[in-house]
Amino acid sequence: MHKVGLPHGTSVTKWPVNDKPIRISVTDTHSVLVTCRESRKIKQFSTDGKLLRQIQLPEDVVSPRHTIQLSSGEFVVCHRITDDLLHRVCLIDSNGHVVKSYGGPKGSGTQQVNVPVHLAVDRNGLVFVADANNYRVLLLSPALTFVRKVLSREQLGWRPYRVWLDSVYT
Repeated sequence: MHKVGLPHGTSVTKWPVNDKPIRISVTDTHSVLVTCRESRKIKQFSTDGKLLRQIQLPEDVVSPRHTIQLSSGEFVVCHRITDDLLHRVCLIDSNGHVVKSYGGPKGSGTQQVNVPVHLAVDRNGLVFVADANNYRVLLLSPALTFVRKVLSREQLGWRPYRVWLDSVYT
């Protein structure tokens, strides 16, 4: 992981992420969350690359794909591998325990996901989930209850692998 100063900075800082990072996100306090798939860890860094903490995820959070942080300080992690039994979005406390989850066995119902790969959170704490193999984007409450389908297979026409919100929306 590298920090590159923009727009006129020339310094590069290497961050000590040696656990095969897969995705990053930025918190509302500007720290950087790194999701490490194989080690099942969340690493949180300051903007200057200092490791602030790392959270070991439980054994049943298999192959985490992306992590975001809610304003409550809790984390939301999506995890899956196509062949895994569990395809979930989990609310994780600061000790790494699953507080609540959405999903379970893969499926396409309103309480199921099939390869959740990316997350975004708005200023109200609503969680957007890119549900790749269902070709949809879901909206969940901060407590991970289903609110509605934001985009459907018919609207997208392709698998969503990322979801971002811009300042116009948020």
